[in-house]
Amino acid sequence: MKSVTKKDIVIRVSNETNLTQIDVKKIVQKTLDVILESLERGDTVELRNFGVFKVKTRRGRLGRNPRTGAEVAVPEKKVVVFKPGLVLKHKVK
Repeated sequence: MKSVTKKDIVIRVSNETNLTQIDVKKIVQKTLDVILESLERGDTVELRNFGVFKVKTRRGRLGRNPRTGAEVAVPEKKVVVFKPGLVLKHKVK
């Protein structure tokens, strides 16, 4: 199984659109920046047929230190969750 990097995406889009890799890299980076900024504000990012990125708050809980067995308070935190869209679900199946 291969990992796809941002550079791989840039090269492929560049080859398929006849745009320079520099221009494509700027577009890809700006797209990721907009997604990141939206999530920082707490907005939901919905990419039709791909999926939805959302910030959720995990509530605090009591955890346990695996070394000592002592109970430790785990504070609430915000996490990014992704729910795939229908097209993505069907293509991955």
